Amino acid sequence: MKEDYRIFVEGIADECFLRQLIGYHWGQVKEDSIIITGGYTNLLSAKTGNTYANQMKRNSDDGGVNLVIFDADDDCEKRRKELLEWKNKVGVEFELFLFPDDKAAGELEDLLEQIINSDNRPVMNCWRMYEDSLKDIILPWKGGMPLTIPAKKTKIYAYLEVLLGDSKSEKKKIKEANRDYTNTNHWDLHSQKLWEGILGFLCIHLF
Repeated sequence: MKEDYRIFVEGIADECFLRQLIGYHWGQVKEDSIIITGGYTNLLSAKTGNTYANQMKRNSDDGGVNLVIFDADDDCEKRRKELLEWKNKVGVEFELFLFPDDKAAGELEDLLEQIINSDNRPVMNCWRMYEDSLKDIILPWKGGMPLTIPAKKTKIYAYLEVLLGDSKSEKKKIKEANRDYTNTNHWDLHSQKLWEGILGFLCIHLF
């Protein structure tokens, strides 16, 4: 594995997941190797983007590799275009991957849903029925407006909440910064979805 690399991510959830994923497969990640940007808008911003551009340039000058791993959000190709335009504009080098699979719209939570322990699939099936039920509910005071479907982050939070205990220490494990993705009762870090996506990307660029 290459000694010098910097991975630029959006938030603490991405940092926690990637640190554990890389550590699980290839060994501990150096403390300063994953950099939280706070979102793609901070990377593109004239005010804050220079900070990350300078970090990338220094790392490249030292022979290191830069990876940008963000969410695709609503449009994967639109997000890719925006980030690659910024790359060319500021003159930096990096390889880009967009969650969930570098092809489809979505985010980290879409990938997480795909790599849950298969024994726990009934939990997600229940959540799907819950969402479908919400779509059928019409409340008179809302004037015909549909109910809001909970965010994907809420779905992953609920998935862990039903698997963990109800003590304060167990509740802490649900939070993005404290999740244990190496817990095989909850997650499958050998999932084919990972090898076809983010693990394959990391293999190509870090080895």
